[in-house]
Amino acid sequence: MGNVVVVGTQWGDEGKGKVVDLLTAQAHVVVRFQGGNNAGHTLVVGGKKFIFHLIPSGILYEDKTCLIGNGVVVDPEVLLGEMDKLEGAGIRVTPGRLYLSEKAHLIMPYHKALDLAREAAKGKAKLGTTGRGIGPCYEDKAARVGIRAVDLLEPDTLEQKIRSNLKEKNFFLKEYLGAEPLEPESILESYLKMADRLKSYITDVSKILEEAVNDRRQILFEGAQGTHLDVDHGTYPFVTSSNPVAGTACTGAGIGPRHLGHILGVVKAYTTRVGAGPFVTELTDMVGDHLREQGVEFGSTTGRPRRCGWLDLVVVRDSARLNGLNSLAITKLDVLGGLDTLKICVGYEMEGMKVDSRPASLKVMEKCKPIYQEMPGWEQDISGARELEQLPQQARDYLVAIQDITGLPISIVSVGPAREQTIILGDPFSDP
Repeated sequence: MGNVVVVGTQWGDEGKGKVVDLLTAQAHVVVRFQGGNNAGHTLVVGGKKFIFHLIPSGILYEDKTCLIGNGVVVDPEVLLGEMDKLEGAGIRVTPGRLYLSEKAHLIMPYHKALDLAREAAKGKAKLGTTGRGIGPCYEDKAARVGIRAVDLLEPDTLEQKIRSNLKEKNFFLKEYLGAEPLEPESILESYLKMADRLKSYITDVSKILEEAVNDRRQILFEGAQGTHLDVDHGTYPFVTSSNPVAGTACTGAGIGPRHLGHILGVVKAYTTRVGAGPFVTELTDMVGDHLREQGVEFGSTTGRPRRCGWLDLVVVRDSARLNGLNSLAITKLDVLGGLDTLKICVGYEMEGMKVDSRPASLKVMEKCKPIYQEMPGWEQDISGARELEQLPQQARDYLVAIQDITGLPISIVSVGPAREQTIILGDPFSDP
């Protein structure tokens, strides 16, 4: 019996949703521990497409407990909309199946207004934020003026915080950003209505996890975004506002480090990122277009086309160190089919020197050129492969190269979006 943490090793969009969905079959409890509805996990189950932004994808299993941890910033309107969509698809979302941490911070309308107004003011220097208020919400959390889920249970506390916060937010919106101020009454009325629907879901998630550990139930920790969007360790300032690394599972869910278990890093077979920021292996040619079209590389949250490039194992090796990875899950291997030659970035060259980890300085990173290892591609459609031996030799060699360069074993290989389009090589719940 063990627990598993799933994290992204690149800039998000690695296909964590499918990996989490697969592992949920063995889990009893699934907990999301950071980020907000700027992340989207897309799953195809039984021919139906589901996109999750806040609710753990384990909700598709009838017998799982799904938790939204205190490290997540929650837009209650988005959460309720997601619950309604699932109910409309015949999936029960009731207390007992889903719980929200009482300590989770709430995204407010003024957070979204600030997010959008700031990006607009930056012009060409914008960061590429989704405009969903995630950053401003985390700012308020750090400034100790945030509104938490537990405040929905205390109308007087909620009203006091909204009115107090709006004095500052409205001044900033109107006087500095030239945006329209917001009225406290309409916000309070809206959030009190949502509180009536959410109050039975709000609880102490940490206590539920403690009970699960004591009962030796298996826990799956679900991260959002990717390691190189981490606010501390990513390509700052082109990052998210939280820490999408494995250690955050402790602080973002409310559990001690000794209970984390196996750390599984999800690696897309090539590299993508959304929005601005450095990207050493980016392709702006026909190969990049091939990856985008074949991989359907458009954001599940924003719909924005993703920037595409060759697999960068410099960033993956950094992720292995930062997360303490035990194994890898390789996704979208099928997308590489049809390319004559494949390239893997094994290091960077910067002014005649080899660089084997991603520089913190963006100016230095801009000077970095990829050092590639070239490999032959394959023509076959591999989406029907269910065993490693069913893959063409070139695809197997590609996987071996990833293992050799990272020094990590591969547990899972995904060859398509559906659950069954998967090759299982190891069991993270039982592997040390």
